Parts: sequence; C-alpha cells; structure tokens
Amino acid sequence: MRNRSKTNWRGRVWPAIGGSLTAIFLFTGIAAQPADAQIFNPTTYTLDNGLRVVVIENHRAPVVTHMVWYNVGAADEPPGKSGIAHFLEHLMFKGTKKRASGEFSDIIARNGGRENAFTSQDYTGYFQSIAADRLPLMMELEADRMTGLVLTDDIIQPERQVVIEERRSRTDSSPRALLNEQVTAATYSNHPYRLPVIGWEHEISALTLDEIVDFYNTWYAPNNAVLVVSGDVEPEEVRALAEKYYGPIPAKTLPPRVRPSEPPQHAPREVVLRDARVDQPSWSRRWLAPSYVSGETEHVYALEVLAQVLGGGSSSRLYSSLVIDQALAVSAGAWYSPDNLDLTTFGMGVSPRPGVDVDKLTTALEEQVARFLETGATAEEVERAKQRLVDSAVFARDSLGTPARIFGAALTTGQSVEDVEQWPNRISAVTVEQVNAAARAILRPETSTTGILLPLGKDGRS
Repeated sequence: MRNRSKTNWRGRVWPAIGGSLTAIFLFTGIAAQPADAQIFNPTTYTLDNGLRVVVIENHRAPVVTHMVWYNVGAADEPPGKSGIAHFLEHLMFKGTKKRASGEFSDIIARNGGRENAFTSQDYTGYFQSIAADRLPLMMELEADRMTGLVLTDDIIQPERQVVIEERRSRTDSSPRALLNEQVTAATYSNHPYRLPVIGWEHEISALTLDEIVDFYNTWYAPNNAVLVVSGDVEPEEVRALAEKYYGPIPAKTLPPRVRPSEPPQHAPREVVLRDARVDQPSWSRRWLAPSYVSGETEHVYALEVLAQVLGGGSSSRLYSSLVIDQALAVSAGAWYSPDNLDLTTFGMGVSPRPGVDVDKLTTALEEQVARFLETGATAEEVERAKQRLVDSAVFARDSLGTPARIFGAALTTGQSVEDVEQWPNRISAVTVEQVNAAARAILRPETSTTGILLPLGKDGRS
C-alpha cells in the first residue's frame, strides 16, 4: 500500500477481502441466490501466455473496475527479507521504460479514476475504477508495469522511508496492532504466515535494490497473474483488449511456491501486552484451522456457520451470554477467514465492561465454549446462521468492485470460479452434525493462541 492513500490490505481501508467469501458477502450485504443459482455468472478464459481473465458484466453504470492480481505475497519472500512484497507494491507506482515516476497515477487522476494496491500473505493486487471507455488505457498502463518497471537506488531509498513510516504509524503506534503482530508470530511455529506483511523494520531497512528487482523479475509475469474486469463491459471486448495489451508479454518459468509447513502443535500459547496507551482491555483466542484448500477442508463450510452461531451478531451464543445476560463484556464475537492458501485460524474475542476483570470474563467465555462442545449447536441456531450467510448475497451483483475482489482473492488462493459460484449452495447444505463435528475438531487447546491487551500497571485481573 502506498502511504499517501492510506490503504492497504488486512485491517486497512478495504475490508479483508481475503477474509473469506463469508466476510466479503457480509461486509457488502450480498445475499446469495436461491439454491443452485449462480451469483455472478462470469466469463473466463486464459490467454496463450497463461494470463487468466475473469469478466463480470454489470451494465448499471458506465464504470469499470480493472484489477490485476499476482500469485505472490509476503509468505513467498526469501528468509530474512520480510516486507519485500509490500515494498515492491509501493515501487510499482514508480516509472517504467515508457513512463516517468508518478505518471501512472497522474494519468488515472486526469481521467477521473481512482487506483490503489494491496499486499497480503498470499497475493498482491493493483486496481483502478474508472469510466468504462477508459478501460483500454488502464490495460495499457498495467501491462506496461507488469514487466517494464525501472528501479534504481535513488528511487527505492526515499520509498523505503515511506514504508518504514507506514509501519511505525500503523503498527508501532498501536498497541492493538502490536499485540496482533505478536499473537500471529506465536500462532505459527514454522509457517511464514507468522511474519508481518509489512515486514520487520530492521529487515525493511536492509533490503537491497538487487533483491527487490530479483523478486519482481521472478514473480511478475502474465502466467502468474489473474486479470479481473467488472462493470459495463462485454466479455469479447475485454478479451480483445487483453490480447492486445497483455497478450504480447511472454510467460516466464516460475519457481515453485515453497513454504515450510506447520508442524503439529502440542501446547497452548498466551501473549500478554501491557501498554500505557490502552484504554480498553481486550481478550482473544485463535485456533489453527483449515482453509478452503489446505488442512481438514471437509470442515470449512461448517466452520463458517459455526462462526455465525458463536459470534455472528447480537443473537449469537457469545454475545447473548456475555454481553446481554451476564453483562460482563461490551463486545463479543467470532471470526473465520478460510481463503488462505495454507492453514488459517478460527478466532473469538471479547472486551470487558468497566470494572470486570479479564480473568472473570475469560472463565465465562471458556464455560460457554465448553458447554457448546458438550451439547452442540441446535437445529434452530444452525438454520438461522445459514440464513444470515445465504441472505448476505443479494446486492453483490450491483457492486463493481466487490465481484472483482472476490474472484481475485479466490483464484490466487487455490479456489476456482465454480467454488465462488457454489458458495451459497455449500453453506445451505451444512448440517447440525457437521457444525458440531467441526467445533470438536478445531477448538482444541493445544492449537490455540491467546492474546490479552491490558493497560500498563493495571492487569484487569482479580
């Protein structure tokens, strides 16, 4: 993300797209179609050079969203080079062999568009939203920087300071962000998901021009990218433009995405951060969990329903008990984002009411979880949760940016177009027995990591 626009991935201005289809649908108010219906009905094809193309027609307004997603993110960085994927994202807005530094953004602004970029653990993406008749210009610009970026030490050094300042302002200055960073580092013993997307400051400071250029030359290629176009377009028109602008770019020989796997975990972990800047304590716990494409994938859709049953709104188990009935917490919820390329997490979080110590609230939450594991969800809870998820899809077709974000995130993390289109049907098919089995399989102490945020000098405990 570029500092001037203050947008980035995961916890920045955009919702965590990668926060699963569930999160995207709920964020946008999307509602699913009736059973067996398709959501977006996209047109898809692959160019001869390997570029995958997805087109979603939406003729409500003469506007288009143009996105290019690369199958590379922070988890693909060489050891000791954290932050290189995000640093390169910044540098992609510098000059190419054809255009001067900053000219890319100036052209888009002059044409009335908006543009930005984002980096996650698994992908890096670039987008523009603009009048539909400017789509050829967007493709020309984006294709140019796919392989034509020009970098020098004079270019990267000032941007390095921008990235470091971004880390200081977004992470180092926020106790909540610092705790999340430390909890994530403890959650994964071996997998690179334990490292922050933005990178550690000392490693950002040490990245060299040659390392950045090598990363760019290795991963930025048409056969490692997905082009998604959503809006007032015709599929064949998009295909002709893609062939014209992206088609001439040659494919590259790509290295395998080698990532260390996570070993079995045998003991729970707890991270406590005390900071004078904390005015509202919080408690959270996350468990290692499968993603759509990794781990015990048979539990994925049931876990999406489980997150709703336990923490999806004011009628959920945790909120009803801890916030309403016992009046111990000001907030309580659960979350699950299964769109990682590798293992992800299932989480719960609460914040105590003033005067309530964290230990008391923790005990009450753990009692709720233990009761749930013993008795399971009810048929009514599961049906209500499924309906909330499935009802979350009706307005997606009216959005320009949301479909592009959904397909980009899915296709760069091992899912297919069919997976996206069938998501509501798969949620609808989840049974009570599957929800209860998923809870028992995933909510195990030995795979958990707890994070506690407390004011300095006041542990909030009895």
